[in-house]
Order: sequence, then C-alpha cells, then structure tokens
Amino acid sequence: MSQAVAHLRRAIRLAQRSGSAELTALARMSLGYALANSGRNVAALREVTAALKDLSGCDAGRARMQRGVVLHYAGRYEEAARDYTAAVEIARQEGDALLEARARNNRGLVQTRRGMARGGDDLRRAEEIFTALGLDLAAADTRWNLGTAAARRGEVAVALRVFAEVDRRYRELDVPRPALQLDRLELLLSVPLPAEATEVAAAAVRELGERGMASDQAEALLGQARTALLAGELPAATAAAGRAGEAFRRQGRPAWAALARSVALRAGFLSGTRTARSLTAMVRNAEQLDATGWPGTALATRIDAARVAAALGRTGQARELLTVAARARRGGTAARRTQGWFAAALRHRLGGADRQALSALRNGLAVQETHRSWYGATELRASSGEHGRELAVEGLDIAVGAGRPAHILAWAELWRATTLRMTPVAPPADPELSAVLTELRGVCAAVEAAALAGRPATADQRRQGQLEHRVRELTRSADGAGALTRPPRVTALAAALGDAVLVELVAYRGGILAVAVRDGRASLHHLGDLDAARRRSRQHRFALRRLITLDDPAAAWTAARHAAGALDAQLLAPLHARIGDRPLVVAPIGDLHALAWAALPSCAGRAVTVVPSAAAWLRAATSESTACGPAVLVSGPRLPAGEKEVAALAAADPQAVVLTAAAAGAAAVAAAMESARLAHIAAHGVFRADAPLLSTLELADGPLTAYELERLRRPPGVVVLSACDSGRSAVQPGDELLGLGAVLLGAGTRTLIASVLPVPADRTADLMLDLHARLRGGTGPAAALAAAQQHLTAGGDALAHATAAAFHCIGAG
Repeated sequence: MSQAVAHLRRAIRLAQRSGSAELTALARMSLGYALANSGRNVAALREVTAALKDLSGCDAGRARMQRGVVLHYAGRYEEAARDYTAAVEIARQEGDALLEARARNNRGLVQTRRGMARGGDDLRRAEEIFTALGLDLAAADTRWNLGTAAARRGEVAVALRVFAEVDRRYRELDVPRPALQLDRLELLLSVPLPAEATEVAAAAVRELGERGMASDQAEALLGQARTALLAGELPAATAAAGRAGEAFRRQGRPAWAALARSVALRAGFLSGTRTARSLTAMVRNAEQLDATGWPGTALATRIDAARVAAALGRTGQARELLTVAARARRGGTAARRTQGWFAAALRHRLGGADRQALSALRNGLAVQETHRSWYGATELRASSGEHGRELAVEGLDIAVGAGRPAHILAWAELWRATTLRMTPVAPPADPELSAVLTELRGVCAAVEAAALAGRPATADQRRQGQLEHRVRELTRSADGAGALTRPPRVTALAAALGDAVLVELVAYRGGILAVAVRDGRASLHHLGDLDAARRRSRQHRFALRRLITLDDPAAAWTAARHAAGALDAQLLAPLHARIGDRPLVVAPIGDLHALAWAALPSCAGRAVTVVPSAAAWLRAATSESTACGPAVLVSGPRLPAGEKEVAALAAADPQAVVLTAAAAGAAAVAAAMESARLAHIAAHGVFRADAPLLSTLELADGPLTAYELERLRRPPGVVVLSACDSGRSAVQPGDELLGLGAVLLGAGTRTLIASVLPVPADRTADLMLDLHARLRGGTGPAAALAAAQQHLTAGGDALAHATAAAFHCIGAG
C-alpha cells in the first residue's frame, strides 16, 4: 500500500505539471482511497475533498462515493450516507449502473450499521445490478454484506447460511477476502462462540497485517480484545484494546477508538475497579459511543457506570444513568432489550423495590430466551446462554437475600440448561450434510489406519478438519422455533419425585448452595467453597483414571478413596437428614457434572440420577416415550469384549436387532435406533472438548457423531453407551451441556446410561450384563444401575470400583 501511495503522489505531480485540473483531481481521488486503506483517514479525507471541486458527472459521483468510504472508515456514518446518496443520484442521472451498484452497496452497509431496515433493500438491488453486469465477485461481496445485515438484526441462522454460501463462491472464484472475516468474527462474538472467535481474530490480525491493510487490522485487534474479554482473560483484553485504540487514533477514527476504550473499561470493571476516575471515563465513553453510532455498547457501558456509581455511594447519579439505559427495553435488538430490562431491575433495586426488580429481570430473560428459541442448532442455543448471565445472577442474589429455598430454585432454573427446556429442533434432511458426514467417516478411518500403521496422514488430517468445519456450517444454518417451558414449581417436582429427593446445586458468590426438594418441601443448605469442590473432583477423576491405566494401582486407589470421602463430606453429608436412604436426583454445576457420583460413600447402593436441571429431569420423567420397537444391540470395531457383551445380551433377547462387524455402520445404526425402546452400543468413544458435537462412537465404517444422533426423529427411550467417556459433556454458561448425552436427551431420549471416565472392557461387560438382567426384570434404570454397581464392587476390587464409578444414569432415572 505504501508503494501505491508513492506512485499516486507522483501521478498528482505529473498531472499538475500538465495543467489538467481534472487529471489532478482523479489522481487525488485514487490517493484518498489508498490512504484510507492504510489507515490514514485524515489525509484521505483531505485529498478526496480537494478533488471534488474539479470533477463533474460520473467522476464527481465516484469522488462522492470515495469520500463516503473515508467517512465510513472514520465512523462518521451519517455524513457517509449523505455522500453515498449523492453518488447514487448522480449514477442514475448519468446511467452508470456500476457506480450505482457500488454506492448502493456501501449505503446499505452504513444503513445496516445505523440499524436501518432499508439497508437490505440497497444491498439486494446492488447484488441484482452486479449480477446483471456479469461481475460475479462484486455480487458475491454484496451477498456477504447481506449476511452481515442479517447478523446485525440478530438473525444468526440466516447470516451463517449466507456466509457459508458466499465462502464457497469465493473458493470457486479463487479470491481471498481476509477483511470479510471481520464480519464472521462479529457474528461469532454475538452468539457467542469464543473458541472459534479467537481463531478467526488471530488469523485476521495476521493476514491483514501481511497485506498492509492497517485499517482492517485495527478492527481485527479490537476483535481479539473482545474475544479475550468474553473468555475472561482480562489482562489480554486490556492489552489488545490498548493496541487497537492506539491504531484507531493514529488513523483518525475516534468512533472506533471509543469502542476500543469501552473494552478496556469493561475489563477494568470486571476485575473490580470501582473508582471516581473510572466512573468519569465510563460516562464520557458512553456519550461518545452514543454520538458515533454504537448504541448497544454505549448501553452496556452506561450500566457498568451506574454500578460503579452505586458502589461509590453516588445513588442519584446511578439512578440517572439507569433511567437512560432502561429506555432500551422498549425497542431494538433482543440484546439491547435484555440489557434495558437489566438496567430497569438495577434501578428498582436502588430504591429497595426487589419485587419490581425481579419482574424486570424475568422480562429480560424472557426476551433473551425467546430469541434463543429461534436458533435452530443445538450448539447455538447452548452457547448463547452467556447473554442471560448477569440477569440470572441478580435474580438469584435477590432470592438468596430473601432466604426462600423455593424461590432460589426457581431463579437457578430460569437460566439453567434452558436448551433442554425448549422444543427440540431436528436438523433438516440435508443431502449435502449426509454426503459430508459419509466422507468424514471415510477420512477418519484413513487417519486411524495410518496412525495404527505408523504412517503420516497429513493430507487426510487436513481434509478431516475441512469436513468437520463444513458439518458445523451446515448444521448451524438451520432456522429454529419452539416453545420454552416454564421452570418447574416445587409442587410439580414433588408429584413426580415420589419418595425420591431432588438436590440442585447452585453456584453463589464463590460457594455452593443446595436446594433439596423432599415430600413437597424445599430446604436450603450451604455446602462450602466451590473451588474446593472443583479441585477435589479433579483429583478424584485423576485418581480413577490412574486406577484403570496403572499396573500398580494401590496409590491411585488410596487417593481415589480419600478424594471421594472429602467430596462426600462437603456435598452430601450436610444433606443426610434430608436425603436419608431415598433415591437421589442430583443436578450438579459446572465441572461437577463429570463427578463420579456413584463412587461417593453416601451413594453406594443408592439409585442416583444425574440431570442438567430440575426442569430437564421433570420433562424426561413425565414424558411418555413413543419408541416401542425392538431393542438394538451394537458392537463397534476393535473391541472383542464388546462383541461378547452384545452376543450375551442378544442371547437373552431374541427379538433384538443385532448389528455387529460390517453390519454396524453409522447409517444402519442410526436407522435402527429410530423408535427402538432401548439401544445398547458397545463401541469406542471419543469426547471432543474442542467441538462437543463432533464427539463420536466408532462404528464399522467410521465415527457416528452427535450431529447424526441429533437428526433422530424418534430416539430410543433408553440408551446405554458402554464406551469410554460417552457420557461426558462440555459445560456452557448456564450449565448448558453439549455432547452425545445432551443431544440424545434434547431429542427425546428419557434415560441415558453412559460413562464419564475411561473404563476397562472386561469389567464393563460384567456390569452391563448385570444391568440389563435387572432392566429385563422390570427394575428402573437408576435402581438397576445402582444394584449392578454394588454387585460389581462387592469383592472390594479397586478396578471394579473404578469401573462402577464411571457410569451415570442421566435423565429420567
């Protein structure tokens, strides 16, 4: 870009020597474009403005459009829109279709940025003109901008579909478009999907820097700052925001500099900064953001400023700030309305009106959850739980202050695992998705074969990554819809629990609260430090893993028993008077979803059901499964004990559909599972923490993914997965779970029995045969698993204990 600037300056000098004002102006107009791309907006604006006085006709229209671009970069959107409109009018007068299309495209982007619906009309018209002119690349760029417009309206599925479609078109045209990844980054942050956003931001910073696109690179730096903020990496967020802000100031872009400043201020707020200086900076920043076209960020900054003012005892100022912020609840995007209701709730709390505050918080969560319900993909629904965090925490704080256990349970449930309270949305029957999944299986099989043979598989691994990316694109682009069921009342839970006791854990101010529901009454219990429980749970899992993998497991067995005792003393001993010897339904939090609950002394021999939430349990427990077909028994490759396990189960159930060896392909297994009353799959499993819905069960022709299980229309009523780690889930904000088990429960499976740890094949087979014998005898799944676990461990064998501890009964129990 620097060479282009040098050449254009020389062109201006040559034009001036020739005495041609028009040629000089044209060269200046081009110089303005080059300067704007290199981030020198003040100089760019000076050159284009100077050029305008000597141009007429279409040249004047192009100059007006170019000045609009410079103003657009600088964040002066209203002025940019005026120049774009002038360019459109000139183009139509002069009959210059290309100029009209370019100006409409740019005006559509500005209108979209300003929240104006007619931006889409301009973009669609621009796409039509570019297509008619045979300018395929320009048409693709405009199509991408329509995706950006959809994203800004909150239509995530539409935006994802458009971006994926245009990405393919760019590959066909063999034209890289690194700057457009900024729009993808914005979309990932809006869901949010922080892991992917981190990758996209880093790639954008690198590629845009290599191409000398300083203006776009500064925006990518800002994206990095926002991604770090979302991930809770506050020092990194502050540093990246500082670099972005410095770049914006050099480029003469005060609106963008204000946006970068808001990220740094938010990071300071989250790290505990509450000073008069930070309050003044926040108020000033909110005013700047409002004035320069960033109302959503201005709203969030104003709310933070009010909370700082309240902390400093400046109640009047806090109330004024919240009054302004609360106006957003009446209109705009779902995110803005949600924040507006949050501001209204905080204002009510300042006046001691907790009842009105709770009403405002419920309204805000209702807006958010209605918006989430229109996400078709499970992954998007689960990931978007972040948006309700502050409202749920505030409501829980009020409920805890009132000391009413039933209210605490209700507020914990309002935000918790809401994806499983929504009407499931099955992905559409997509031939392309089926084809991609089939190819993915073949590539995974090739990678596995190469690994076993000790050969490199670089090309296949690269292709595997590409196919996995395409699977996620195709599944995310589905539109959703569905009702959100209300959180359950204690009376409804009591009616379904019978003699069982439900214990829901709640994270609160660094500690753990437990609400126990027994015989129609809820009670509140304090269970100590949350970090201590997390640490002990990790120690317990580590020790159990060592028990299975070490030749000398004595030390691991001692460590496992010690950790289990400590966990039992913290989490269940304080509840002994309430739970007695009754069946237990437990709704854990965070990392404790993966705790081996069956290994805790208080759970020995007890029917224990582990659930994402009380509402998810109630839905599963009171639903009638329509799956009544014969049982399906499946064994995967490279698991001799699994083949024996399935053969023994088949001998006891002659009516079962048995799929082994080559017959146990992914498509055949998925088809057989439709409407089966029970499905038992003995196959190696892989849990993907980086992409939970790409967690797999290994079958004859390759992996069966969670994405494919999600497509089941009538999943089995009971599913037993005897594979390692098959019951593990990634935990999202709001205890939203993602993994094989969560997908099956969301699709309608009532009960899942699966492992949350690696398990030895032979001991697992013994446990499974005993479990199924009890199920055939009419014992419920949770009680059958508990009895089989107790029988397996009766001899005191450490390996048997580790095997038994690994399995959870999840869902209805």
